[in-house]
Amino acid sequence: MKANADIILHNGNIHTQDDGYPMARAVAISGNRILSVGSDRDILGLASENTQVMDLGNRLVLPGFTDTHFHFYEWALNYDHIDFSKVLSFKEMEEIVSKKALALGPGNWVLGQGFNESDWPENKMPDRHDLDRIAPDNPVCIWRCDLHLAVANSLGLKLAGIGPATPDPKDGVIEKDASGHPTGVLKELALNLIRNVLPKLSRKAVLENMQKAIGDAHGLGLTSIHDIRLMGGLDGADALKSWQTLRQENKLIIRCHVALPGEMTDQAIDLGIFTGFGDDLLRIGYLKFFSDGGMGARTGWMTQKYLDAEYGMPLTPVAVIEKAALKADQAGLSVMVHAVGDRANKEIIDMFHRIESKGKTQCTIPHRIEHVQMVLPEDLEKLSTLKNMAVSCQPNNLSLDISMIDTCAGPRGKYAYNLKSILKKGIPLMLSSDAPVADPNPLAGIYSAVTRKRMDKTPEKGWYMDQALSVEEAVRGYTITPALVSGTGDRLGSISKGKLADLIVLDQDIFKIDPDRIADTKVDLTLFDGRIVYER
Repeated sequence: MKANADIILHNGNIHTQDDGYPMARAVAISGNRILSVGSDRDILGLASENTQVMDLGNRLVLPGFTDTHFHFYEWALNYDHIDFSKVLSFKEMEEIVSKKALALGPGNWVLGQGFNESDWPENKMPDRHDLDRIAPDNPVCIWRCDLHLAVANSLGLKLAGIGPATPDPKDGVIEKDASGHPTGVLKELALNLIRNVLPKLSRKAVLENMQKAIGDAHGLGLTSIHDIRLMGGLDGADALKSWQTLRQENKLIIRCHVALPGEMTDQAIDLGIFTGFGDDLLRIGYLKFFSDGGMGARTGWMTQKYLDAEYGMPLTPVAVIEKAALKADQAGLSVMVHAVGDRANKEIIDMFHRIESKGKTQCTIPHRIEHVQMVLPEDLEKLSTLKNMAVSCQPNNLSLDISMIDTCAGPRGKYAYNLKSILKKGIPLMLSSDAPVADPNPLAGIYSAVTRKRMDKTPEKGWYMDQALSVEEAVRGYTITPALVSGTGDRLGSISKGKLADLIVLDQDIFKIDPDRIADTKVDLTLFDGRIVYER
């Protein structure tokens, strides 16, 4: 007796991402699995009177997208904060902060995230005096788009206990003027001085925000994420508890690999958990470490001086990361290491070579380097010889960083976002957003990887176009490659018979349209685990 389908999508243009059957016209779903993929005639023959049959009108179908570097928990916590990502000038930033302060009333924190001063016509970094002038009666703290730098006003600094005599915290910088007074600019772990005094959301509010965020992710075509920790480990236990609560209450409708902060290495090993532990909804991901900061804050660790600063800074010493990573490697806990500057990437690649030379790994899921933002050709060659390694890169950040990198690195910008070279070397390349650092929309990421332009479509001819990806290469970075790297390639990442039914329908064929239009493409339909969770 033949199996009947619950849902059939037909008359579609299905790019399966399955090399054995790359194109199809129709797909049948039974329960939460893909029953069959093929021609309209064959698949429609699986329909019964109870089957939901949908004519796609020749629209493009892809596997659901995976974002392998998403600070999702942080994104949800900050749902009510100002979003500066679309703010186009210093003046507009001032107006928005002022309005928010008036709306909240005196004494309440004004918080925001996502400003990118390098793309403002004024090209001016705010300081405490600017924020004092526009919000004198409110504590204010606004984060730069890279999350490695924030600016607080005088009242915010006072509440955080930051004054002329406050020393730099470990792995952090409190910027001070010539007279020794804080300018309001805080870098790296100095940001935690502010975070420690911010009002906390209730557990109920956190879970509600996470559910809203999951709904928004579906609208972007995301069916899987890797939730990544920030430096300092402050959100590690709370994030994992929150994801577990959603899972226990049957409210988890996105697949999540939850990263743990590197500070929890010993606890994780003692508990006996390992990367991949869990089920198809919730799994333990990676231990997260930071080798340096970000180029926007001039804290990315470089082999040569910035044109307008020194060499940046290492954060966690490589020897400390290596000791923890070696223990983790032998316990089946894969690690991910944030490395932005070319010096950081060199040191971390060499570190993984030393770990791999021990020959004792218990990790079935590859270790990862996150960002690989600037890497020299000789170090990329070394990276390609590692057997148990993948990378996660963020094309959305590229579109934010063009002006900044041109300013601080000049012609050495040719070593930044070398996505094509990574692929040519045979290194598994996963693509991601780093949200809320950048737009979480995978279609914006595909646009950036293919055109290497800002969202306003400049520069006209792209930026170092020898490193541009094809649309097919970029799509694989959001679909089949993350599944294969994460050990779920037998169940996810392609539209294949027997796999879990996560797929999306788009309103434009991104393989055929002008690449400049890719970021404007909309998700019409998202199916997760065999059911429709979003319809535009």
